[in-house]
Amino acid sequence: MAVVVTPATFSLVNFDAADIVRIAERLRDEIGLSADLDIRIEVDEQSPTARALTTSSDPLVVTVEGGAFEDPKKIRSLSEPNVADVLGVLFEQAGDRLEPGFGAPAPDAETSLPHRVAWDITAVGRLERLGHRVQRLRRLYQFRNRHGFSDGSDAAFERLWSQRPATWQELVAISDDARSASLLT
Repeated sequence: MAVVVTPATFSLVNFDAADIVRIAERLRDEIGLSADLDIRIEVDEQSPTARALTTSSDPLVVTVEGGAFEDPKKIRSLSEPNVADVLGVLFEQAGDRLEPGFGAPAPDAETSLPHRVAWDITAVGRLERLGHRVQRLRRLYQFRNRHGFSDGSDAAFERLWSQRPATWQELVAISDDARSASLLT
């Protein structure tokens, strides 16, 4: 079905909704989301920060603060790699949510930060396997900040990075085990 970006015309940033739609359609197809899935991407162009959340799975609705799509070297300009990174993670996670056997993660806004980071890691690892540019070391550091700087934490990162957990409960267990091994609470 349709991929719709709002606003359709940007006035505060130099984004083109058609570029975002093109990237989103490519990612939808690469990730294997149904072409029948309606996707709405709501961009808050007034916000220079980079928060991005899924607010609905069917239709898939993602809300993105403008800074998430912005090129850090060209302020107020669209960065195609950043759009692909942000939407890629959200679309991978939407695919998990739509997979009946995966389970039912809490809404993004209610998911604990360690669990959210662990889920991001598995999504970014899948994007890398699809051939996308990713920042593995940045993601490892992010994981360590929430799960501890230990061999056990690094092993959990590698497991999440290299394979998709079969269920949400498995992902949570990997995250919780890494945190408890590092004595983080």
